[in-house]
Amino acid sequence: MALFVHLKTVSELRGRGDRIAKVTFRGQAFYSRVLENCEDVADFDETFRWPVASSINSNEILEIQIFNYSKVFSNKLIGTFRMVLQKVVEENHVEVMDTLMDDNNAVIKTSLCVEVRYQATDGTVGSWDDGDFLGDESLQEEGKDSQETDGLLPGSRPSSRTPGEKSFRRAGRSVFSAMKLGKNRPHKEEPQRQDEPAVLEMEDLDRLAIRQGDGLDPDSVSLASVTALTTNVSNKRSKPDIKMEPCAGRPMDFQVSITVIEARQLVGLNMDPVVCVEVGDDKKYTSMKESTNCPYYNEYFVFDFHVSPDVMFDKIIKISVIHSKNLLRSGTLVGSFKMDVGTVYSQPDHQFHHKWAILSDPDDISAGLKGYVKCDVAVVGKGDNIKTPHKANETDDDDIEGNLLLPEGVPPERQWARFYVKIYRAEGLPRMNTSLMANVKKAFIGENKDLVDPYVQVSFAGQKGKTSVQKSSYEPLWNEQVVFTDLFPPLCKRMKVQIRDSDKVNDVAIGTHFIDLRKISNDGDKGFLPTLGPAWVNMYGSTRNYTLLDEHQDLNEGLGEGVSFRARLMLGLAVEILDTSNPELTSSTEVQVEQATPVSESCTGKTEEFFLFGAFLEASMIDRKNGDKPITFEVTIGNYGNEVDGLSRPQRPQPRKEPGDEEEVDLIQNSSDDEADEGGDLASVSSTPPMRPQVTDRNYFHLPYLDRKPCIYIRSWWPDQRRRLYNANIMDHIADKLEEGLNDVQEMIKTEKSYPERRLRGVLEELSYGCYRFLSLADKDQGHASRTRLDRERLKSCMRELESMGQQAKTLRAQVKRHTVRDKLRLCQNFLQKLRFLADEPQHSIPDVFIWMLSNNKRVAYARVPSKDLLFSMVEEELGKDCAKVKTLFLKLPGKRGFGSAGWTVQAKLELYLWLGLSKQRRDFLCGLPCGFEEVKATQGLGLHSFPPIGLVYTKKQAFQLRVHMYQARSLFAADSSGLSDPFARVFFINQSQCTEVLNETLCPTWDQMLVFDNLELYGEAQELRDDPPIIVIEIYDQDTMGKADFMGRTFAKPLVKMADEGYCPPRFPPQLEYYQIYRGNATAGDLLAAFELLQIGPAGRADLPPINGPMDMDRGPIMPVPMGIRPVLSKYRIEVLFWGLRDLKRVNLAQVDRPRVDIECAGKGVQSSLIHNYKKNPNFNTLVKWFEVDLPENELLHPPLNIRVVDCRAFGRYTLVGSHAVSSLRRFIFRPPDRSAPSWNTTARLLRDGRVLCNGGPSSHPTGEVVVNMEPEAPIKKLETMVKLDATSDAVIKVDVADEEKEKKKKKKKGSSEEPEEEEPDESMLDWWSKYFASIDTMKEQLRQQEVSGIDLEEKEEVDNTEGLKGPMKGKEKAKAVKEEKKKRTQSPGASQGSEAPEKKKPKIDELKVYPKELESEFDNFEDWLHTFNLLRGKTGDDEDGSTEEERIVGRFKGSLCVYKVPLPEDVSREAGYDPTYGMFQGIPSNDPINVLVRVYVVRATDLHPADINGKADPYIAIRLGKTDIRDKENYISKQLNPVFGKSFDIEASFPMESMLTVAVYDWDLVGTDDLIGETKIDLENRFYSKHRATCGIAQTYSIHGYNIWRDPMKPSQILTRLCKEGKVDGPHFGPPGRVKVSNRVFTGPSEIEDENGQRKPTEEHVALCALRHWEDIPRVGCRLVPEHVETRPLLNPDKPGIEQGRLELWVDMFPMDMPAPGTPLDISPRKPKKYELRVIVWNTDEVVLEDDDFFTGEKSSDIFVRGWLKGQQEDKQDTDVHYHSLTGEGNFNWRYLFPFDYLAAEEKIIISKKESMFSWDETEYKIPARLTLQIWDADHFSADDFLGAIELDLNRFPRGAKTAKQCTMEMATGEVDVPLVSIFKQKRVKGWWPLLARNENDEFELTGKVEAELHLLTAEEAEKNPVGLARNEPDPLEKPNRPDTAFVWFLNPLKSIKYLICTRYKWLIIKIVLALLGLLMLALFLYSLPGYMVKKLLGA
Repeated sequence: MALFVHLKTVSELRGRGDRIAKVTFRGQAFYSRVLENCEDVADFDETFRWPVASSINSNEILEIQIFNYSKVFSNKLIGTFRMVLQKVVEENHVEVMDTLMDDNNAVIKTSLCVEVRYQATDGTVGSWDDGDFLGDESLQEEGKDSQETDGLLPGSRPSSRTPGEKSFRRAGRSVFSAMKLGKNRPHKEEPQRQDEPAVLEMEDLDRLAIRQGDGLDPDSVSLASVTALTTNVSNKRSKPDIKMEPCAGRPMDFQVSITVIEARQLVGLNMDPVVCVEVGDDKKYTSMKESTNCPYYNEYFVFDFHVSPDVMFDKIIKISVIHSKNLLRSGTLVGSFKMDVGTVYSQPDHQFHHKWAILSDPDDISAGLKGYVKCDVAVVGKGDNIKTPHKANETDDDDIEGNLLLPEGVPPERQWARFYVKIYRAEGLPRMNTSLMANVKKAFIGENKDLVDPYVQVSFAGQKGKTSVQKSSYEPLWNEQVVFTDLFPPLCKRMKVQIRDSDKVNDVAIGTHFIDLRKISNDGDKGFLPTLGPAWVNMYGSTRNYTLLDEHQDLNEGLGEGVSFRARLMLGLAVEILDTSNPELTSSTEVQVEQATPVSESCTGKTEEFFLFGAFLEASMIDRKNGDKPITFEVTIGNYGNEVDGLSRPQRPQPRKEPGDEEEVDLIQNSSDDEADEGGDLASVSSTPPMRPQVTDRNYFHLPYLDRKPCIYIRSWWPDQRRRLYNANIMDHIADKLEEGLNDVQEMIKTEKSYPERRLRGVLEELSYGCYRFLSLADKDQGHASRTRLDRERLKSCMRELESMGQQAKTLRAQVKRHTVRDKLRLCQNFLQKLRFLADEPQHSIPDVFIWMLSNNKRVAYARVPSKDLLFSMVEEELGKDCAKVKTLFLKLPGKRGFGSAGWTVQAKLELYLWLGLSKQRRDFLCGLPCGFEEVKATQGLGLHSFPPIGLVYTKKQAFQLRVHMYQARSLFAADSSGLSDPFARVFFINQSQCTEVLNETLCPTWDQMLVFDNLELYGEAQELRDDPPIIVIEIYDQDTMGKADFMGRTFAKPLVKMADEGYCPPRFPPQLEYYQIYRGNATAGDLLAAFELLQIGPAGRADLPPINGPMDMDRGPIMPVPMGIRPVLSKYRIEVLFWGLRDLKRVNLAQVDRPRVDIECAGKGVQSSLIHNYKKNPNFNTLVKWFEVDLPENELLHPPLNIRVVDCRAFGRYTLVGSHAVSSLRRFIFRPPDRSAPSWNTTARLLRDGRVLCNGGPSSHPTGEVVVNMEPEAPIKKLETMVKLDATSDAVIKVDVADEEKEKKKKKKKGSSEEPEEEEPDESMLDWWSKYFASIDTMKEQLRQQEVSGIDLEEKEEVDNTEGLKGPMKGKEKAKAVKEEKKKRTQSPGASQGSEAPEKKKPKIDELKVYPKELESEFDNFEDWLHTFNLLRGKTGDDEDGSTEEERIVGRFKGSLCVYKVPLPEDVSREAGYDPTYGMFQGIPSNDPINVLVRVYVVRATDLHPADINGKADPYIAIRLGKTDIRDKENYISKQLNPVFGKSFDIEASFPMESMLTVAVYDWDLVGTDDLIGETKIDLENRFYSKHRATCGIAQTYSIHGYNIWRDPMKPSQILTRLCKEGKVDGPHFGPPGRVKVSNRVFTGPSEIEDENGQRKPTEEHVALCALRHWEDIPRVGCRLVPEHVETRPLLNPDKPGIEQGRLELWVDMFPMDMPAPGTPLDISPRKPKKYELRVIVWNTDEVVLEDDDFFTGEKSSDIFVRGWLKGQQEDKQDTDVHYHSLTGEGNFNWRYLFPFDYLAAEEKIIISKKESMFSWDETEYKIPARLTLQIWDADHFSADDFLGAIELDLNRFPRGAKTAKQCTMEMATGEVDVPLVSIFKQKRVKGWWPLLARNENDEFELTGKVEAELHLLTAEEAEKNPVGLARNEPDPLEKPNRPDTAFVWFLNPLKSIKYLICTRYKWLIIKIVLALLGLLMLALFLYSLPGYMVKKLLGA
């Protein structure tokens, strides 16, 4: 569906001028090109195309506007034409001549002629005649969409043409694809260059009518119409891939570091847990903690690996807790947690920090969770830097649920699931054993069986399962399923499926396939569980020649890129979430293998015949090793075409006939007229005839194909799953377009071209269009029977994703502004990654195509092309990107042979045309070949024109001359040991090559040379060659005197083509120089600046060619320089060089450097420094500034590099090169005269951080031109009221002002609001440096947190900035910070909740310093404000195999600077006051004479050190080196610590420049042997010392003369200020009246008095001086940020493990010149000593304890209760109460006292325990453990172990306040479900109350098992000594005996008591009843006994 508008002419225009047209439809406008100087008729002749997604209404309007175009002013509208499209919709084609209307809707004379066509969806297109649109086939393509169906028979194509007829060519698909995307269609006379850069000069933009008359916001114009620089899209050729080396299989260094901090809630009673950490096969264990289920470890483990990334990321990290493991028994597993390394690596910063891993028991899946382990996990590859979040004091919120060790988006409750991997069958297995073995077997067995016994092994999440072995079978049938049980979603990303060959000796892998679970599932709300197939997957691996030892066996294991098809396997995957409550479930997670139900063979799709055609148009650059033997090329797809296996003529699979299917099959067989004889006559031809190569030059050969091009074709049969590939192709197309556009935008930003934001808008427009196009195309073939569930689900999710992406792109497009381009670019990069991820199809269909080069029948090199890239479709978007195109392929060596430099040499370069599609669609398979050929048929198929040709003969050929203008290269690779190279370039074009001259010893050669290639014959039609010339390959080599030249890199280019009938004139010619990126393997290796033109030699021969007019250098002999129009325009520049000194020069050829000199060279000119006469004594130069003049290009981007070389002058006039450095870009050294008109003060932002800004609202008494800064140290951040623009002349006051009465108010408020006012104002004497440090760290954390949050606000913020009109580059983050704070303050205004007030209230006011989480250098731009450091390099650039890094090549450093400016300079620059001409531009630099300095290094602490001892710990100490001083603080090592607090300062005297590199190292102390280096950091003191940022001694926040914050600098703030003003020639400082100082035109105000130790107040100027210093950056002209008082965090590195951080060190350095007054004593930063405390716990009573025992006699429930308590970490000192026996109600009475002495560090809230780890330990180890008290209730048993009933753990810093009565005490108090006030024993000192005790029941839920009434009383050691108490109920201060009921005793100890108890109390009534009953019975018995006698008496009357 599309609307075409062909704007032909506009006539009757008035006057003469430049005209431009704008055509708008549905809000999208296109501009025509500008017609310059046209008179009354403007002949536009341009076509515009709008793709339309919904049908056009008959009332929609098309608008055409014609403008007079102006470069400077906005374009002037001539007239407008509007047309309703009703007629167009009805007739599809309308041609109109009509007049225009002006602004007032009046008709004017000017008229225009336009033709409009509309192509509707339903295919009802009007009749097209080909001539209309230059034969635009893409129009027909459109029509074809609707007509492609699966059964489309050959012969029913709407426009059938035989390939030979070629009635017309497509006019360049690029042109039409450009049109489709709304790009301008180039005019016929002015064709666009194919590789026109994205370089938009200003005029082009104006041409786009930026400033239009119709008031368009320039920001809303988008540039879909910029041609891309990187595209080279063309209709006949596809883009070659520049990177050569496979990077997948190469091993790298990885380090996995895991800290196990603690475990909680472990299930089980009274256990002794150990944590086992396993990575891959390495296991490490923590120490054992006794009888606790919440052990605290804080142990650190490091695992080092050297494997390839694929293997690394599949390794499983397993953390398991084991109960009671000891030497004899392995212990029982409590629970484990596993995830793969890849999951960790894909986290932000490659780490999880302080997260809780959930343990589950793999053997009992119905059990639920088994506890939590808190740990840090980090994975570092070489070169990754890990940002450790700052760990100061770990008041970590113990929110377990909120900090689980799970990636984003994984639900915390993971369920158990079964993963069913169904293995059906495999095909095409290689014959594994060699032919030799086969013969032996045949001899023994007598028959030749298949020699492979395959089985499939599936590994997932650390478990493996295998199917049965199918003996002797190439096509094994398994129908089995391997079942894994794991938690879902699993934290292991990939499942590995491997076909293996079972063998007696060892099993080998045949092929491996990885299933990426992320690709076969979707976790969104409309997502689906992992599912796959049944589908075939293809496996690739080593080649199929069978030798006993396969050198590429790794490839079969899935490492590296497979070089050949191995087999395909049909598999399926399903996941079932288990219902764990179901009793029938087997609860183990062992892998099971069961039978699976077989599937029908057709389930993977109907098998269709596919046809692959290839034509070899050129084979050149064949490596000379293969030059003497005949060469053939073999193409294979799957096993088809593979001659080794004898499978080149496979049996054609008869379509398996199902009933009712027969007629259709016949129909297909015979309906095609051209395949009437289907007897298999169409044999495949899969390899080219052998041919001997010819010499191109010393290194390369080529095959002389000339006009005869060999062809291959292969028929193969595959299930027809094209839809999958089509959808992937559509997404790939969108992604390619996007990538291309983003590269353009980056290029534009890099080269500072104007308007990158417009290009980005255009890119987003294309993206959203592409997404909608996908939605309309992808949903075809819905009824396909063989679609799997995954196909359906993926389609749904892809459509959802692309729809939302289209939406987002639309909204983003509107947000792209000049200043947001970079952020939006990042978002677009995310789109790109997502698209690439979606496009990767997990269910394969057609295997990839391999092209092998065979030399003498030996396989040498290969290329692999994905089949989807070659797949044909009638819909253009579905077409593979290389289908029917000429692709340039570079063949590479297979497997490991391709690593390193061997892999960089091209084995061969092919120009290959490929086409793959259904046989029945193959009518058009030749359509994309360059025209002008005749087909050569195979002999047997003579009569049939449909037989594919086996060769092509080109009848048309054109003669050309190629001119290559090689100007220069920069930043090349250092190939010689001197650190330089002798580069020359070799240029290849078809079968010719030429070299530039060799330039010796440079990395930035300026060849300035033109190479002319004559007699080039190109085959094909002229016009095609113009649009689509072959590519040029440029290789750069290093010339060696011996041996062959070393390869240094390669790049590609397309020449600009001029046909014989075109003029050599602008705009296309002469071509412009462009930069081409040079690649070496996968790495970039410099840039080449060159231009290429290909000129057709017409009938008149060479005379027609443009003359070569260059300055012919006679002295360069035959070398022709680059001609005038192409070489850059030069102007005169002066380069001034500041020579300061040389540092750290290493030996050269074993001799020390003694008399070095520096040579500077740029563009052939240069200057030498003075000689340093004795490098050891003084390595500085005595002449500081020299200059030279040089001609440089006007365009700064083309500036040549500047080379710095250091030579050592030896005896007898010999020179030795020491090292060199190339400054690749001079831009940062270019001097730009200051713009006098600009206001000099534009940094309001910085003041905004500090306070309010009032403009003109201040007192009006200030003289104008002053800016008053009123400072008062108390308020770090206050409310921001107004933001104003301040400039140098405004009269503004900056106030931050808290008056005294406000302070008073504050104090009152504090007293009123808080219960203990004395807590608030910290006592000065209590505070020390550490208080300041910890307060600062809290502030830093807070700021980091806010930065994260404020990232969200930045967007809105930026909008505000623009409106505010604040000038100058503002620090976005800082402003955002201020705004954040502001918001925060508002939320915490008095109305805010009490909760948020609480923390505010607690924070006492402490002066702070600045804690930098990184090096100070990174904050202050390396202190290179005027002195730069250039690393001198020597030696070869490391290739990866020898691993030499940049670091190892550094042989020294040159210090100096450069200044580049055009001469002559503007007049006013040199007239500055005190200008010294000898220093040129470097005015005011200090002298570089040697100077003595006192260096004071304060080392605070180290964190996360790499363990150095076997026990996983280290014994670190500090070593400091500076010059000859070497301090090793060995005796003060800290035992067994990875986070040692050193707290030491070291004083060293040094003299600069000889000793300026300070090394601070951390060593590991060893009892025996030498100490090991853990890591070191180097600090360049000299740059700091001389920097304008004044890094000698940090400026504190406030000035005080005593106490913890004493001023450290020997110079007071006022002296520093005076000195800065003097050095910067600034007027000032003028002090007075008190509390004011004026510097330049700024006035600073602040407090004017200071308190001394005795509390006396004295007047002082220091506060205001300090205020001025803290705002020094706001002083005009000289201002810069001064380094504040700080602590910096530096990474520790170890030269043995380059690039991997070994820990961090926090330190700071002060420097004091010795000629100044001496500084005071160093600050005391020694670590705080822990304070001794005693905790007294009285257990009074218990209540409601669960009753465990059944009574011996009576069966009653009772419990024998006792309470146990201990402080965490001191389990061995646990204390028990006595036993309350026989409690029947759960009540127990104890009155029992525990005493726990402990050492406590208040700042870190940790208890310090020092103890020996074992009896063999040399010294005690210090542990820091959170202060937690554990109380447990037990049931005492005499003959068995005691039963644990319940426990509670109270964190002494914050635990719930106890309940007043047992009734009010509930379980929720402990679980935190209700808000209970938290108390700290350190503040309350004494707490009494009831606390609940909990335990877990069978269902793993907490239940209340008792309550305890206890009293906690905390005393310091001194108080405890004064007021001693006894343990238990002993003296002194004994507790009374508890009043227990009489029942509380033990029966077998007091038998009489128990009898008495039984008789008297328990069974009293029972006994009475029994006695009475017995009496009754006795009486009855007596009665019965005496009755007879009595009766006799009575009867007888006796």
